Amino acid sequence: MHSSLLMTNDLMTGEETRRGIPCWYKNADVKQKAMYDAIMIKFKLYSILKKYFSGHHCYVPTLDLFNDVVMETAMGKSLNAMSVIDEGPNLSSFTMHRYNAIVKYNLACYSFQLPVALAMYLAGKYDPEMHRQAKTVLLEIAHFFQVQDDFLDCFGDPGTTGNLGTDIRKGECTWLAVVALQRASPEQRKILEDHYGKPNSESEAAVRNLYEELDLPNTYFTYREENLNLIHSHIQQIPKGVLDKLFFKFMNKV
Repeated sequence: MHSSLLMTNDLMTGEETRRGIPCWYKNADVKQKAMYDAIMIKFKLYSILKKYFSGHHCYVPTLDLFNDVVMETAMGKSLNAMSVIDEGPNLSSFTMHRYNAIVKYNLACYSFQLPVALAMYLAGKYDPEMHRQAKTVLLEIAHFFQVQDDFLDCFGDPGTTGNLGTDIRKGECTWLAVVALQRASPEQRKILEDHYGKPNSESEAAVRNLYEELDLPNTYFTYREENLNLIHSHIQQIPKGVLDKLFFKFMNKV
């Protein structure tokens, strides 16, 4: 499922490389046919589930979960795509409500909630309240992860993160962009309108300078501390056992 989503996303957004090699669609004998390859890979998922789990107690709940998450992820990617129009980023759509929805559906459900829910089903854990608690915490961890990723894309050291930031040039709906628009004066908003989503170093520098002028690095570190404490508090409210240890391990990884 993950591979299918990445193949589709790379084709739609025009990415050049994936994990250090050319994206699948960049191959001369593939190109637009990558969309059909991605569809075939996605549906092979259901063949694998049928082959190995059709007689298992978790088979039907697992199918339902995958169907739900595939739909939710498509919603998230659609929301993200609608934030950019032909002329560039649609800054009027950059609200915190939309950003939260994009993070939830474009990342959190399939990268954080899905693997844990699958493991719970496999272990025979079907209690709705346990799943609700797990989902609540996992969505919070995913949101924290994405905000941190947005910050590091702009202000992180590429030597440490391993990535060259591209969010500003691509005009992505990021936490930094949303908070900047909330705080910007009319003159500062004009800077964003003129430079955000422009693929050149001068515009990128203008936006980054504006972020610093709006004190977004300190705002991020305040967000970071508050949300770390909130997430840890919610994990501690979960009954002691496997899940709380797993979630603390997740937080250490993040």
